[in-house]
Amino acid sequence: MGSAQQLHLGVALDGAGQHPAAWRVSDVRPSALFTAAHYLAHAKLAEAASLDFVTLDDTLALQPGGEEVVRGRLDALLTFAAIAPVTSGIGLVPTVTTTHTEPFHISTAVASLDFASRGRAGVLAVPSRTEAEVAHFGRRTLPSEVDAEAENAEVVDVIARLWDSWEDGAIIRDEPTGRFIDREKLHYVDFEGRFFSIKGPSITPHPPQGHPVVAVYGDSPYAHGADVVLVDEIRGARERFPDAKLLAGLSIVLAETEQAAIDRRRALEAYTPFPPGPSFTGTPADLATELPRLAASNSLDGFHLRPAVLPDDLALFTAETVPALQAAGAFRQAYTGATLRDHLGLGVAANQYAEA
Repeated sequence: MGSAQQLHLGVALDGAGQHPAAWRVSDVRPSALFTAAHYLAHAKLAEAASLDFVTLDDTLALQPGGEEVVRGRLDALLTFAAIAPVTSGIGLVPTVTTTHTEPFHISTAVASLDFASRGRAGVLAVPSRTEAEVAHFGRRTLPSEVDAEAENAEVVDVIARLWDSWEDGAIIRDEPTGRFIDREKLHYVDFEGRFFSIKGPSITPHPPQGHPVVAVYGDSPYAHGADVVLVDEIRGARERFPDAKLLAGLSIVLAETEQAAIDRRRALEAYTPFPPGPSFTGTPADLATELPRLAASNSLDGFHLRPAVLPDDLALFTAETVPALQAAGAFRQAYTGATLRDHLGLGVAANQYAEA
């Protein structure tokens, strides 16, 4: 039991659930999707089960589709900032679009989330690839997919430099001399890249984690260097990303019997097909058996779960699958650290500007 692989588990809190028709069957009122309370309630479910983190999707354009799908959303980072002070253990990883957003603003916003959450922040850095988002800003043409991914990687590099531009101990509050900060512990980043030229330092002090956790999707050729890589194609993923925490995306449809789960899935698919990507349909107990098997056979560190319907599938997962994983020694019994980096076993990120 004790020798089983310890899985890392994150869960997506997107809208009424992963399936486009989730809003038609969920008990959640549609208006609740535009309240922080909706996301707080589901983050609390994840937190009670000691899950590593929750994510919230975001883009700079309306969701595709017509009247039959949920359209409109809250800003992911601001929503998580709202619930950060009233959660205590769960990691908070909002999606941030990097293509039209200045890295200076991303760095300060995510650092502020890290302060608000007392060290539980992350960021899922995602490029923009749509003309609709370009049209919202009117500053540039649509980058190629390769250029958008390269820019995303440069943003990830720059925000880490800006986080490091304040050393720990920069705030001294020396009343006798009237010095609030030690200027020697603030650093210009002097970054000159392909997409950005940034002086620094940041306006926000060194975040509690040093570096909040950076996650990216694994379809990028520039995903190397992130702390966490989320993949849908698990075959060969470990060879592509040998150093990252590798979590596979998995949509889940759960019920107390396999047939009931199949019936739930069919009811959803009667409205519209299930989104592409790996999925599991079955009982919470069978999922508890399947997750460690999938992780071991594909050298995965864990899973990024996408409940088909909220709160239904998340509630079953936390109430039944997680205890079964804990009983098998495949998941923690409780949080053993205070930060998201602690949960993921990432260790402390070294400040690149501090002297040894």
